[in-house]
Amino acid sequence: MITIRKASDRGHEEHGWLDTRHTFSFADYHDPAHMGFRSLRVINEDRVMPGQGFGTHPHRDMEIISYVLEGALEHRDSMGNGTVIRPGEVQRMSAGSGVTHSEFNHSEHEPVHFFQIWILPEKRGLLPGYEQKRFPAEERRGRFRLVASRDGREGALVINQDASIHSAILEPGESVSFTLASGRHAWLQVARGSVELNGLALEAGDGAAASEEPLLTVVGGALSELILFDLA
Repeated sequence: MITIRKASDRGHEEHGWLDTRHTFSFADYHDPAHMGFRSLRVINEDRVMPGQGFGTHPHRDMEIISYVLEGALEHRDSMGNGTVIRPGEVQRMSAGSGVTHSEFNHSEHEPVHFFQIWILPEKRGLLPGYEQKRFPAEERRGRFRLVASRDGREGALVINQDASIHSAILEPGESVSFTLASGRHAWLQVARGSVELNGLALEAGDGAAASEEPLLTVVGGALSELILFDLA
């Protein structure tokens, strides 16, 4: 069974410095029918204006992933990390027992466009941690490249949950398939472009939940970038 979450149905907030769209309930946007999917709790698509951003604030007991599409995102946290995340790079911050951090547009001239993703951890009170890795486009063209998993295999980021995150880039007409193990579930987020998922049309910003679908086949309509979550 595949259930589509259309981009236009997401929560939307416009703050001048921030244009944000919420796939699931977040902040002032609350929809009891969309509180997350399995351990996947937040998918926010954020566009932050030049020189603006999220000031220092706390988090705990959440795996937070930042996936940059355009521009550069500057990160600082109470663990002593200070980095800039660019397209092709993925950041993982395990909030664990508690951290504070800030995220700002690194540029004074160009907006930054990124996905902020939250995954519930398998345990509370874990030691906070941070990772950032680059996954070149050539490793993601025409295939689902693992970018995060519990065991960190294939050079992926390590997350504290029985979940894996994959990224793919598809040319028009190009096809890629993903096999879901028995009892697993998937969420496909179209970051850009358009695709068909098992024959169903998806546009940029659309998401799709898949359960009891052993094989997912995605065909590119326009040049597309995808994020796929394999969830318990």
